[in-house]
Amino acid sequence: MLDREKVAALADERLDWRFKAVPAAAHGLTVREYLADGPVLDDLGTPLLTLDAGALAHNLRTMAAWCADAGVELTPHGKTTMAPALWQAQLDAGCRGITLANLAQLRVARAFGVDRLLLANTLLDPAGLAWVSAELDAHPGFSFLCWVDSVDAVRQMDRALRAAGAGRPVEVLVELGGPGGRTGVRGAAAAVEIAEAVRAAGTLRLAGVGGYEGALAHDAGEQALATVRGYLRELAELHRRLAYETAEPVVSAGGSAYFDTVVEELGPLAAALPGTRVVLRSGAYLVHDDGFYRSISPLARGAGQAPLRSAMHGWARVLSHPEPELSLLDGGKRDFPYDEGLPEPQLVRGEGPLKGAPVVSAVNDQHAFLRGAGEQAPVGAVVRLGLSHPCTAFDKWTLIPVLDDADAERPRVVDLVRTFF
Repeated sequence: MLDREKVAALADERLDWRFKAVPAAAHGLTVREYLADGPVLDDLGTPLLTLDAGALAHNLRTMAAWCADAGVELTPHGKTTMAPALWQAQLDAGCRGITLANLAQLRVARAFGVDRLLLANTLLDPAGLAWVSAELDAHPGFSFLCWVDSVDAVRQMDRALRAAGAGRPVEVLVELGGPGGRTGVRGAAAAVEIAEAVRAAGTLRLAGVGGYEGALAHDAGEQALATVRGYLRELAELHRRLAYETAEPVVSAGGSAYFDTVVEELGPLAAALPGTRVVLRSGAYLVHDDGFYRSISPLARGAGQAPLRSAMHGWARVLSHPEPELSLLDGGKRDFPYDEGLPEPQLVRGEGPLKGAPVVSAVNDQHAFLRGAGEQAPVGAVVRLGLSHPCTAFDKWTLIPVLDDADAERPRVVDLVRTFF
């Protein structure tokens, strides 16, 4: 499933100026040596992104149990973290493979030996297709799926694979989209035409259907859920119509916002059509957040016994207190996500939860505007921030400290997670 020795070897990487989370005192040490010294949160500078070990473990267990109870597979989206060590934890928890979004991410996964990959995208780059073909031919145990959403794409893939001398066919899912959505063919009739083109191409094999309902809605209101449900029913009907070239056809959907509705609509296909594999691709569940996913996750809306917990926090220091109700923090857009909601001030390190209703009203490249904290956030104070959207948090950090407990009085650094963006 994954090359554990390569993941373990990340602990032998030497720490230096490349890793902004690492203090200068640790430069020259390996990750293993640094952790052996027993570092604590107060040893680290600001701004800082950290992970919480307990929350990560809870989220892994919770989602694994939910999928097992629902009778569906989980191939989580690895682009959320691009962290092989976290991928390993997900695979160990029962995930079948890893989903990715582009060619560069595929190369990272193959470098770490991930042998079951789903590309939730169409791959048209000729050099990329030649590389994937070579990987398939050289490694019989390597399983690869990707999407296709037009006859033109089928023809271009077939041409590129023939030019590369492909041996094993590339398995593809016909991607169904929806009005106003992202990629994906619009309508079942056009999807059937694409499927016929795939079956006629000697270098491709029709292996299922897929899509992404999260592009069609952005909240959990009645209208949004109706839109998602209608799309998923269309995807289920398409799956029933097509004749596949594999004994275990895949039907795949499910981000981290509507996976309960996905299971309600697609789950019955596994019983109705023998061999069908219903594959979720939820990726944000592992880290979760204190913003968008906290508000929309099915497990926060009653679809499970245990809600997910945010496993990521930002830490930023007050640099300036120029006005009575304004503090400037030393972390901004280059450090924390802001596209799905601004950071949420939670507590002052060593002092406890913030009182009242302070907010981060804006972020610049390297600063955040904290308003309403008053004298609770004097110059030099370190503020813990709740963050929204893990997908745009991890890409800002090449090495992320993992704390034993972010709520502890003196959190210990128990791991460093390496990312590859």
